[in-house]
Amino acid sequence: MAHTPIIPSGSAPPLAPYSPGVRAGNNIYVSGMLAIDQDGKSVGIGDITAQTRHVLESLKAVIEAGGAKMSDIAYNAIILKDLADYAAMNKVYAEYFPNNPPARYCIKADLVKPEFLVEITSVAYLGS
Repeated sequence: MAHTPIIPSGSAPPLAPYSPGVRAGNNIYVSGMLAIDQDGKSVGIGDITAQTRHVLESLKAVIEAGGAKMSDIAYNAIILKDLADYAAMNKVYAEYFPNNPPARYCIKADLVKPEFLVEITSVAYLGS
């Protein structure tokens, strides 16, 4: 099956060779989103709330550019630098998934740059 890259206008420049998202059939796969602006600068350094919101807005841009909406997301993987940020991240996350939230997991791990506090990757299903 062929797949089509999804690169929303104004998206952050990739830190490695990848597309922000890919549509394959009825699925959209979103790469790990980080708190990076369109100029490649880190956003919300030291602020989990600001970084979570930026990450989810970036994710939303990919999902919408692929023809879906946030409610089409079936699965999220969340990586936190520090589990002490879990409650604050969840508060912002709940704003984006108020009803029928997707399946997900959340782990603690180092991220690609020390100033990043959260990374989220997603899979959306657009139906048949």
